[in-house]
Amino acid sequence: MPFDEEWAAARATAAAQSSLRLNSAPAGPGGGSGDLEIDQDQIGAVGSEAHRLHARLQTDGKHAATATTEAAGALTREGFASGAALLTAGTRWESQVKTLVAACANISNGLNYSVSAHSKDEQRLHAEFTTSRIDEYLT
Repeated sequence: MPFDEEWAAARATAAAQSSLRLNSAPAGPGGGSGDLEIDQDQIGAVGSEAHRLHARLQTDGKHAATATTEAAGALTREGFASGAALLTAGTRWESQVKTLVAACANISNGLNYSVSAHSKDEQRLHAEFTTSRIDEYLT
């Protein structure tokens, strides 16, 4: 099958599947159309919570780091195998806390960016639509 025919068939299949998904979208709460809606207050609240969690994890997630390291060292010096295990657990804990801190930062920053980008897109679209209406009246 030539590329052009294969490409046309793939596009037709994708269009049919897309149409099925879009036409079967469930109604939103309150009987809405199922369109994407952004509630900036809710997104802002989630972003704020992610930021607060980020700040708390940076401090509260490290409370036991020094004590864990000291205890692991003392156990190891006394010949207990659990010293190495405790050190491994402490290292793993620190790694997981760093991962959570980074995830919270990504969530907070991503939501802030989304709200900002959406607002800019809305302003741009409003300006474009307003301009297009002016053109209708001038011609």
